[in-house]
Amino acid sequence: MIEETLAETAEKMERTIDAAKEDFATIRTGRAHPGMYSKVMVDYYGSPTPLQQLASFAVPEARTITITPFDVTAMREIEKALGDPEVGANPSSDGKMIRVTLPVLTEERRKEYVKLAKAKGEDARVAAAQPPSQGQGRHRQAGQGWRNRRRRRHPCRKGPRRADQEAR
Repeated sequence: MIEETLAETAEKMERTIDAAKEDFATIRTGRAHPGMYSKVMVDYYGSPTPLQQLASFAVPEARTITITPFDVTAMREIEKALGDPEVGANPSSDGKMIRVTLPVLTEERRKEYVKLAKAKGEDARVAAAQPPSQGQGRHRQAGQGWRNRRRRRHPCRKGPRRADQEAR
C-alpha cells in the first residue's frame, strides 16, 4: 500500500510541476516565444481548438512571431482570437501568414508580469503541497500512518493518564 501511494503521489507531483511550467511559459518576457500563445483557443468550425494545433510558429526577430495556419480558411478566426484583449496581441495579416509584433515592455507592464509570476508561483506551491498531504491522509485512514502508533506517557511525567492508555 505504501509503494502504491508513493508512486501515485510522485505522479501527481510531476503533473503539478508540468502544469506550473506551462503556466510560467505563458508569461511574456522581453523576447517572443511560441509558448506565449499555447493557451489561446480558436473557434474552428464551431469547436474551440488550441492555436498550436492550427498553425506553425516562427520567431524571425526578438519581438516578432509569424503564425502560418495549416488551413488558410481559419485565418480570420485566428486573427479574431489573437485580437482578443485578454491575449493582448496586435496581429497583422498578409493573406498567407499572420505577424504579431510585440511592443516594448514598459516598467509598469513589467511590474504587472512580476505580480502575475508571483501569483502563479504561489498557486504552484499550494498545488505541489496537496499530493503528499493527501497520501498521508490515506495512510492515517488505513491505520498505517506514523502518528497512529500507541502513545505512552513518559515515566517522568506526572498527571492523570488518558482513558485510552493502558495502566502499566
